[in-house]
Amino acid sequence: MNSAKSPMMSPVDPEMRALLLGSIPALRAFAFSLTRDLDRSDDLVQETLVRAWTKADSFTPGTNLYAWLFTILRNLFYSEQRKRRREVEDADGVMAGRLTALPDQEARVELSAFQAALSTLPASQREALVLVGAQNFTYEEAAEICGVAVGTIKSRVSRARGRLVELLGMTGPDDIGSDGATLAAMSHP
Repeated sequence: MNSAKSPMMSPVDPEMRALLLGSIPALRAFAFSLTRDLDRSDDLVQETLVRAWTKADSFTPGTNLYAWLFTILRNLFYSEQRKRRREVEDADGVMAGRLTALPDQEARVELSAFQAALSTLPASQREALVLVGAQNFTYEEAAEICGVAVGTIKSRVSRARGRLVELLGMTGPDDIGSDGATLAAMSHP
């Protein structure tokens, strides 16, 4: 018989469980925007949920749970990035080959072009644009998540939108495609 004690499991809080489960789609989208890899983004979301569950007592009720979760996810991502600096990723191009798919309709082509353009943005601009444009965080909430000033977030979003318009050959809002991701990221709150 093992004499080591197992960690105490906290009682299941149905409200917190429901809130965490409800946040999964938004967390997955944000994680994918950071990693651009489905497996890594799912791992990141899982680790975020585990951390949130084990640290639920540090969450202040009445505050923005999504902002708290996105901050955890973002911190985990950048911690992982620091650990991976010395690693050589996808040297033979196998991963990139797995992500290639031929578009089968116009919206898919537009989304593919948008994703390609989005991936060329600097990480800080892409992150700000996804938080504000796709996840519908306010500039203030996005600034808190990223740990920067509100003006910095506004500047990053503006630069990102301008660069996307340029990369996608758009002249204005009438050129924006019909898919939800493009509309959300390019619309001004």
